[in-house]
Amino acid sequence: MGEAVAFYLAAALILGFAVLVITARSTVHSVMFLVLNFLSVAGLYVLLSAQFLAVIQVLVYAGGIVVLYLFVVMLVSLKRSAEAHSDPKRLGRLGVVLSVAVLAEFVAIAAYGWATPAAVGPGLQASNVEQLGRALYMDYLIPFEVASMLLLVAMIGAIVLAKREL
Repeated sequence: MGEAVAFYLAAALILGFAVLVITARSTVHSVMFLVLNFLSVAGLYVLLSAQFLAVIQVLVYAGGIVVLYLFVVMLVSLKRSAEAHSDPKRLGRLGVVLSVAVLAEFVAIAAYGWATPAAVGPGLQASNVEQLGRALYMDYLIPFEVASMLLLVAMIGAIVLAKREL
């Protein structure tokens, strides 16, 4: 009974902080609510006996990704008017085409994952970390690599945007 109450409390906190992230007027406050959201997700992982994922959630997301968001907030001046952000050389159609291509990749990955279910051997007793490693690098290798490429593209885009301002 206590685990169910803790689960529902963590779920309510996650949803509440997610709503606060998108409704906060200040960008810095939004990032701080995002940190609280990531910490609540880590607490949910602890409730599900996935301690490794909880630690990675805190270190990678609540630590690294949020710091990256804060750097972006500090680099991009949000005090300018909307007209100052518009670029006459912007390629809107190319962005739509690339967005459709990324969506098609996600659909293909989901279809591939649905068509080939993960094989789990009977009587396999491995640690949490070993099971996660096997799943990432054997069963879900393609989605893992696609996520890596998306993060690389986002990092290059942030560098290009920051370089224009410098």
